[in-house]
Amino acid sequence: MRIATWNVNSVTARLPRLLSWLESSAADVVCLQELKCTAEAFPAEQLRALGYEAVVHADGRWNGVAVLSRAGLSDPVLGLPDGPDFDGGQEPRAVAATCGGVRVWSVYVPNGREVGHPHFAYKLEWLAALRKTAEPDAAAAPPFAVLGDFNIAPADEDVWDISRFEGATHVTEAERAALAALRETGLSDVMPRPLKYDHPFTYWDYRELCFPKNRGMRIDLVYGNRAFSDAVRDAYVDREARKGKGPSDHAPVVVDLEL
Repeated sequence: MRIATWNVNSVTARLPRLLSWLESSAADVVCLQELKCTAEAFPAEQLRALGYEAVVHADGRWNGVAVLSRAGLSDPVLGLPDGPDFDGGQEPRAVAATCGGVRVWSVYVPNGREVGHPHFAYKLEWLAALRKTAEPDAAAAPPFAVLGDFNIAPADEDVWDISRFEGATHVTEAERAALAALRETGLSDVMPRPLKYDHPFTYWDYRELCFPKNRGMRIDLVYGNRAFSDAVRDAYVDREARKGKGPSDHAPVVVDLEL
């Protein structure tokens, strides 16, 4: 089974690239983030033509998540149970489904904006709710994984120059502690291999030629329980999908499992 996660930064803007990538990659399950469309506007018919079912949680703003599967799709859950509200409601940042015997969550962790901002506190609350939600499945026997854009670089080497991030979000002790707490439920970081350079960055800003200069961050993560991690045969960042005209600023992370 091939499972991937990809922040597409607008599924509408990226649809031709997404459809082409699905055909070339032969992914069985894909977790998408930052859809930027309503559930009604999600391109379900185009994806169905390629053999993918979809469960979508989206409201048309800058969030939105989905799970695509051509390996079956059951037991969907929209949103984190007991997840925190922000600006008057719970944002559509998490969706779960069981696909071919593997339980997955597609997550788009809040950005946090800046340290001390209410959105930063919300980010930590959201991660605590994710930990609580994931804990039963993380400790269970069936394969389980949380995949998505975590908006956190787990270690200093996961950013191109840690000195440039002093005092900024994505690298703070509090955020990394929240990630560590999630791993303590029984999840492991599935480290992908880079297709170029020496570190598997997954995000490069559109500005200042960050992609060609490889000024990136590893913030798109795959956290799997023991059954999932033991089944991993390969994992890589598909850097090629970041190239060309009109790409997302993120590249897909792809994981091959032998179940």
